[in-house]
Amino acid sequence: RDFTDVRDMVRAYRLAAEKCGAGQVYNICSGRAHTIREILHRMLRLTTARIELSEDPQRLRKSDIPLLYGDYSRFLRATGWRPEHDLDSTLGEILDYWRRQVRLQPKTKS
Repeated sequence: RDFTDVRDMVRAYRLAAEKCGAGQVYNICSGRAHTIREILHRMLRLTTARIELSEDPQRLRKSDIPLLYGDYSRFLRATGWRPEHDLDSTLGEILDYWRRQVRLQPKTKS
């Protein structure tokens, strides 16, 4: 899949509204493909938690496209936009967000 940081996407949407012609088609993406497995392993490298992974064959879809990513060159030419947030930083920020959320949860008594 082609993952793009939401902050880059919001900036791209603003630029699209300001600079792109109505009815034109543009790809807004990172231009790089990553598997879900790769994303998971990148996140696991950012934590000390021990997590056992298992794959459920029942949840796999035979119709999934093995490689899916976009080309944002047309959008770049129209707006000057390119992604600014790299995947590892984004994943680290997501993990930090959820760490803060877990810390804020009230402790329950057993």
